[in-house]
Amino acid sequence: MTWDKAKSRLVDLVWAAVAITAGVLVIRLGDYLLGVRLEYYWGINTFGWSWLADLFLVPAAAGIVVSFIYGLGGKTLAYFPPPIARAISYYEVVHFNIIPPHASLLPMGFWGFVVIMVLEAGVIGGVVGEIMFKKIYGRTPKHLQHLIRKGRGRQEQDATQGPVSESKE
Repeated sequence: MTWDKAKSRLVDLVWAAVAITAGVLVIRLGDYLLGVRLEYYWGINTFGWSWLADLFLVPAAAGIVVSFIYGLGGKTLAYFPPPIARAISYYEVVHFNIIPPHASLLPMGFWGFVVIMVLEAGVIGGVVGEIMFKKIYGRTPKHLQHLIRKGRGRQEQDATQGPVSESKE
C-alpha cells in the first residue's frame, strides 16, 4: 500500500469517526430537547407523541447529519449512531439515574425492539441524506451530464460501425 492510499484511508476513518460522533450528539441532544428517555416505562402512558418523535424523527435527523458530513457511504455509517446513543442512555439509566416514581426500566425485550426501530429510522435518514445532498451512486452533477451524453453517443456510433481497419493500402 502506498503512502497516498494509507493517508486517504486515515482521512476517511477520521471523517467517519466525526460523522458517527455528530450523529450520537444529535440523538443525545434530541433526547434532551424532547425530555424523553426511551428507557423509562410507565405502561401505556409511555407511548406519546414526543416518545414517537424521539423514536423515529431524531434518529432520522442524525442519519441525515451523518450523510451530510461523510458523503457517499453515509447511509452505511448511519447504522452506528443510534445503537451507540441508546446503549449510552441505557447505561446511564441503569447506573446513574434514579428512576422516576411510578416508572420502571423498559423491559429488555421492548428495549431491543426500540433499538431496532431507532436503527432503521437512522438508516432511512442516512439514505435520505445521501439523496438530498446528491452524493449517491448514479447521480451526476448537471454541469457534467452533457459530457456523459456525448461519450455515450460516440460509443454507440463506434459499436454500429464495427471494427475499423488501420491498414492503408
